[in-house]
This record gives sequence, C-alpha cells and structure tokens, in this order.
Amino acid sequence: MTSPIVRRLLIDLETELPRHWCAGDAFLTAFFNALSMSFPVGEQFFIDAVQTGFKLLPAPQQYKFRAEVQGFVGQEATHRRIHGLFNALLERQGLVNEWGPAAARRLKGFDGFDARHPLAATAANEHFTAILAHWMLQNQDLFGATQGRIKTMWLWHSCEEMEHRSTAFDILAALGGSHEWRVRWMRRVTILFWADALQQTLRNLRRDGSLWKWRTWKSAAVHLLGRHGLVRQTYGPWREYFREDFHPGQMKSALHEDWLRNNADAYVRVGTCEPLRLNRMPRAC
Repeated sequence: MTSPIVRRLLIDLETELPRHWCAGDAFLTAFFNALSMSFPVGEQFFIDAVQTGFKLLPAPQQYKFRAEVQGFVGQEATHRRIHGLFNALLERQGLVNEWGPAAARRLKGFDGFDARHPLAATAANEHFTAILAHWMLQNQDLFGATQGRIKTMWLWHSCEEMEHRSTAFDILAALGGSHEWRVRWMRRVTILFWADALQQTLRNLRRDGSLWKWRTWKSAAVHLLGRHGLVRQTYGPWREYFREDFHPGQMKSALHEDWLRNNADAYVRVGTCEPLRLNRMPRAC
C-alpha cells in the first residue's frame, strides 16, 4: 500500500482566461468548466466520507490506513482549493455554477445514513474520476498548445486521482461494505454524473452564446462518442467496476507516473506538519 503524495501546484490562477481556453473549443471548455464547478463540494464530501469511515475502523486497521488516508485528504483538500480558484475565474466570465449548490443539497440526504453508504458513493465517484483522469492523460492533445497552465492543472489533478483511486474502496471493504452496495451506488453515480455534467455544460454553452453553433455539437459528438471519445474509451473500465473481484489497483497504467516525472517543475511536494486528525485538514508545511 502506497501513501498518496500531497503536492502544491505552481501555476497562475489569478490571470484571466480566454473564454474558450481549451484549444479554442467551446464544447470542451464548457465541459471541463462544468466538471470543475462540481469539485469543491464533491471533494469535501469524499474527504468527510473517508475520514468518517477511517474513524470506524479498529485500531490495527487505523494504523494500516493512517498514512494513506492522510495523503488522500491532503490531495483532495488541495484539489478543492485549486478548483475553487479556477471557478472564481469562471464566475468573472459570467458563468453560473448550479451543479455545486445542487450537489450540496443532494448530499445532505446522507445525514444519518450508515457511514458505508457515503463511502460506497465515494468509492464509485473515485473510480469514475480515475477513468476520466486516465482518459485525459491518454488524450493530452485535447488541451491544445495554448493555456499550458490550465492543461497542467487538469493533468496534475488527473495524476493524483490515479494515485488515490483505491483509498475509499479499501476502507469500504475493511468496513464490510458489500458488492451489492458498491454496484448499486455506481449505477446511481453514473446516472447523476452524466445528468449533472451535461446539464451544467449546456448551461455554460448557453451563457457563452455557443450552444446552437454547429461546431459545438460536432465537437461534442467527436469528444464524447468518437474513436478517442470519453464514452468509448471509458466504457470498458467503467464496466469492470461491476465485477465481484474488481479492485481499482487492477487499472494498470504508468501515464500518471510519466507525467509527474516529466513535469516535476510544475509542483512541489509538501509534507504534513502534524498527525492526522479526523475533524480537520492536514496542514501543509
């Protein structure tokens, strides 16, 4: 078991963005903007679910998972902060984040549930984000040759999602979460993800004035359903989750390791200055 490494990203998130920052493509820009809008709320939910699950483990298993959970929390807290800064740039362009607040209201429905339910939802989301991350790392040309700082943000995030893809899954298993729970939540997460992502993307395009342009829909068809499209390239890995003997570690890829090694000047590794506390974030040194 390896512990995820917390990294501080060294990019400018204060300078304004071009409206179509992703290779000049309105659809891709709107889609990635929509994903970012969901992250601050989603990352906090994942942190809470994993920390709560960790607290329920017996002492020997807490010792086993402590470093991994601390790395997971540190990475997710950093993602939440970075995408919060990015989302502020989007707000200044006149985009309205409706996904984040709607998700926050929906997630309140977990209050009072068995802790394994939010953990199962987190494990499903983490697999979903891992296969999405792998797709981005496979298709780095999506981002074009401009706005390298934003490309760096997405690929750094993708690498860390690959690193901690097993944490929630393993804690759920340690708490006795069943295969039935796991696949039930993956079905729900899949429906909600696509419904929310596409709805927010369409809203972004409408506000952008690009919704009814032919090239917008052509790009959507190519990048979602084409040979290298998101749906076609992630369907197989998504389906693997429903196998009873599935584990996220079975997804073999060195793409994230290669990117981190080749882009070491884009981030600095940080440590934690204090032991893991279940009710607060680790403090970066």
